[in-house]
Amino acid sequence: MTLLAGLTHLLAGLGTFGFAGAAIWLLVRPRARMAALLTAPRATIAAAAAMAVWCGALWLAGPDSAAALVVQPLRDAAILLWLGASFWSAAAPMGRPLRLVQRLLLTICFLMFGIGALSIWQGGDAAESWAAPTLAISAMIVATGGLIVVDGGVRRASAAIRTPVLAIAGGFAMLWTYELNIQFIGALTGTRATTLIALLPAVALLILPLFVLAAMDVGRERIRLSRSVAGRGMLLLVAAAYLVLIGVVGAVTRLIGGDYGEAAQGLFLIAALGIGGLLLLSAPTRAWLSVMISKHFFEHRYDYRAEWLRFTATLGQFGERAGDGVEGGDLHRRVAKALAELTGSPGALLLVPDGQGGFRAADRWRWAEAGEGEGQGDASLSPRSAYMLQETRHIVDLDAERAGKRQGAEDLAIPDWLLSDPRAWVVVPVLHFQRMIAVVVLHRPPVSRALDWEDLDVLRIAGQQAASYLAEAQGQQALSEAKRFDEFNRRFAFIMHDIKNLASQLSLLARNAERHADKPEFRADMIETLRISAGRLSDLLERLSPRGRGPAGERGRVLIEPVLNDVAAEVRARRALFVGCQAGLTAWGDAASIRQIVQHLVTNAIDASPSDTPVQLIAVAEQGRVRIDVIDQGSGMTRAFIRDELFKPFVSTKDGGFGLGAFEAMGLAQAMGGRIEVTSEPGKGSDFSLWLPLADGRDVVNDDQDDRKAVNQ
Repeated sequence: MTLLAGLTHLLAGLGTFGFAGAAIWLLVRPRARMAALLTAPRATIAAAAAMAVWCGALWLAGPDSAAALVVQPLRDAAILLWLGASFWSAAAPMGRPLRLVQRLLLTICFLMFGIGALSIWQGGDAAESWAAPTLAISAMIVATGGLIVVDGGVRRASAAIRTPVLAIAGGFAMLWTYELNIQFIGALTGTRATTLIALLPAVALLILPLFVLAAMDVGRERIRLSRSVAGRGMLLLVAAAYLVLIGVVGAVTRLIGGDYGEAAQGLFLIAALGIGGLLLLSAPTRAWLSVMISKHFFEHRYDYRAEWLRFTATLGQFGERAGDGVEGGDLHRRVAKALAELTGSPGALLLVPDGQGGFRAADRWRWAEAGEGEGQGDASLSPRSAYMLQETRHIVDLDAERAGKRQGAEDLAIPDWLLSDPRAWVVVPVLHFQRMIAVVVLHRPPVSRALDWEDLDVLRIAGQQAASYLAEAQGQQALSEAKRFDEFNRRFAFIMHDIKNLASQLSLLARNAERHADKPEFRADMIETLRISAGRLSDLLERLSPRGRGPAGERGRVLIEPVLNDVAAEVRARRALFVGCQAGLTAWGDAASIRQIVQHLVTNAIDASPSDTPVQLIAVAEQGRVRIDVIDQGSGMTRAFIRDELFKPFVSTKDGGFGLGAFEAMGLAQAMGGRIEVTSEPGKGSDFSLWLPLADGRDVVNDDQDDRKAVNQ
């Protein structure tokens, strides 16, 4: 016995006992459990038993014996019955053509089993010479028809059919395909493929684990091949068919005789190079092939998961180059590209509202600029056409529009430039909550086709998704503009507060001038006050401009004593201040901002205190910081008011006040890394303390970091 024969004997024995054990195990399993896992538990047990009997014949008589061919129809009959019971039911019966095929195959199986068994039993070895070819031919017929039944069953399998059950059907299809391959090689070469026949038990053993998995609680999810895997599988099938064709031609040339081999080789080479070059260089051919494959080999035209991932990835490529000349930040072009790629369109044109009710071209992807293509002189939609598209929400097939075959009675008022441009294929309104925010015109694909329900659904849903991106971008733009207006209004409100203080100061100066204009000292003070007021007005105008300095200005070393003296000189007409400052005290900040804060605090202190009480302005270095105190003996404030209302905008205790002084002062102090503390009691006055970073002579390398540390102290 050779090594291969010994291996075949061993594998056949393993298959016999394995399938027999599986049949017995399935038989003793709880019936309720089996009914929940298998659609046809009895037929599954019968199929396992038939496989055990067939493997037993291979084990006892050999895979190339007449006994194995006699038992094979019995095995095929069990498989056919299992297929019918597993994939079809009384509620969903098998179609008439397929049922006819199954009955014909079952008849052949039972007839061949009876004829083969009777002939071998009566004639012995003498009958084997004519019975074996007959059984082999019938096995080929049954295998071919069985593959048709497997294909019909698997294609109609519902979600209730578990993956292991489908795998058993795939295993039987593999077995039949293997046996067909054996018979095909024998017919092609004129000799039996003994090596492949000897490996039949190994193929049978591959099916055995599937019966065990089918009776276990696994495989609830169905396996679905992606389109890329299915496409590669079809390419492999085409390559296999090409090789089989070469083999058949070779066999025919050998039978006919003559020197046709070289001619056949040249013919096949020319055909292969021609087809490969056509697919590689011709975009219309590739597009036509893609359409044909999607139409005839797949249930749906689109691979929704892959298309949706690509669609959202194209829309979300912000800040990166999206390819094909699409910048990541150019949302309009990305929307046009994403919708075009869905339908295989080579280009797209996007139109947006023009402010007059119509739509104008805003961007284009692989679409000729104005003047470069036919009908591009006026790429716009009239208000009437835009209104009709928004109200009807129609995705317009321009080919149907040109031919007058569009369904519906609405006149969409499609402009002439669209109808006259042969590149324009589909008009897609991009709607967001019943409002049309854009219109996309798709370029005609290389292989033109009419739109179907699947195209319309995909474009409608994709348009809604794209509309959300466009609406978000529009919202961000509107928010940015609103922020700029808010910043301007904020500056204007603060400046109005300062103007009010200046107006009060100048009014007081005018009243005092009526009484003291003849005094030289008063005239000198008046000139100084007017000079300071003019400077403050210039500062206010600079702050009001869009390019004015920020809240903290430019920070540096600021001597505190001159700032306090300037503030005291400015308010001298209203109240004499007691100013005390540590010699050489220097803060790190913006001089104008510090002066503005002190002015706010001093003005509020004067307003809150009687005219005969002093206001003190004291500055010292304390705890590594600059502390500037503004102390008055006025009416004071409650702790609740300080905590809840003092530093809020538009809250004021003064008649006609804006309520912005303390709020602006706190903002300026925080921008410089400082803070304001308040100590006050009703009837006992108030003490406002401004804390600022101390510039102690060292180089400040990272003032932002120092400021953050100062705020946290």
